[in-house]
Amino acid sequence: MSYKASYLTKKQLTKDVLHKKVSGVCAGLARYYNWPRWGIRVAVILALITFPVATGVAYLVAALLLPTRA
Repeated sequence: MSYKASYLTKKQLTKDVLHKKVSGVCAGLARYYNWPRWGIRVAVILALITFPVATGVAYLVAALLLPTRA
């Protein structure tokens, strides 16, 4: 017999305004993937140094399009 809970909610990627430094994108990614916030922020800083234009555009698009966590 298998039991499947019908009340489980689907994970949704949102900005986390409670733990934000700039706009909450890194904190939201960390919460979604269950990783430490500092790890995501270090990865984004390294990506900004390596690929500044692509990372900057991706961050701005994510900051504009991701919904805010209620």
